[in-house]
Amino acid sequence: MTANHTDYSIRQAFDPATGSQMGSGELRENFHIGDLFNSGRINLIYTHYDRMIVGAAVPTTATLELETIRPTGTPGFLDRREMIAVNVGAKGSITVDGESHALDTRDMLYIGMGSKVTFASDEAGTPAKFYLLSAPAHQKYPTTLIRIGDAKRVDLGSQATSNERSIFQFIHADGAKTCQLVVGMTQLAPGSVWNTMPCHVHDRRMEAYLYFDLPETARVFHFMGEPDETRHIVMANEEAVISPPWSIHSGCGTSNYAFIWAMAGDNVDYTDVDAVPMETLR
Repeated sequence: MTANHTDYSIRQAFDPATGSQMGSGELRENFHIGDLFNSGRINLIYTHYDRMIVGAAVPTTATLELETIRPTGTPGFLDRREMIAVNVGAKGSITVDGESHALDTRDMLYIGMGSKVTFASDEAGTPAKFYLLSAPAHQKYPTTLIRIGDAKRVDLGSQATSNERSIFQFIHADGAKTCQLVVGMTQLAPGSVWNTMPCHVHDRRMEAYLYFDLPETARVFHFMGEPDETRHIVMANEEAVISPPWSIHSGCGTSNYAFIWAMAGDNVDYTDVDAVPMETLR
């Protein structure tokens, strides 16, 4: 569906029993998000998992205005929502209620409820690529720019277990305030390929991953499903995946990579997870 320069689609929610019966094609149709970054377009996927919207804006020769879409049911897109935009492309800017914010690659902007937003690139030939995440909001918090160097960094894992990685928490207890959104980025070290393993679930929040910084021929095998009934989806560079609250969310790549993780649900406590013992995985 199209509204001026905006395309959107809707993804329904499924219970774990239904998910366990899906083949590769059905899993991709319902949880995989490809062709996300389209030049000169805003692309939005409205999910029925905590009403999270996953999307992208790629401005080129002209600015792109964040327009409302029918599923939000509001005159303005952010009338009852908040948003986070992470730039995974070249330099660009986001204007919020008339104030411009310059974003370099891997910088993030939190945008509060009720805001009017436009996106722009510094150079049309090498555009910014804004990865968008939006969830319902109950109050307005200040627009906040968080550069990658200012994110809270946590180093985890080891080369011995192939999961040496650095986690950059854009949203945390001592940082910018949000209603629902919790967003961060994980960078795997060279030679490491596993993310979020040992894995976990969190029934109180859904999650979405964007895999990026992958070579063209590399892939990530993203694991999902209940711990005793796992499935996988093969992911390429700059592709996203929806993770239901009942599902694990872990991945293994053919090379190292980065990914942006985002959650929405009952709370914003990053540590509120239910660990899955390795021996219970099937």
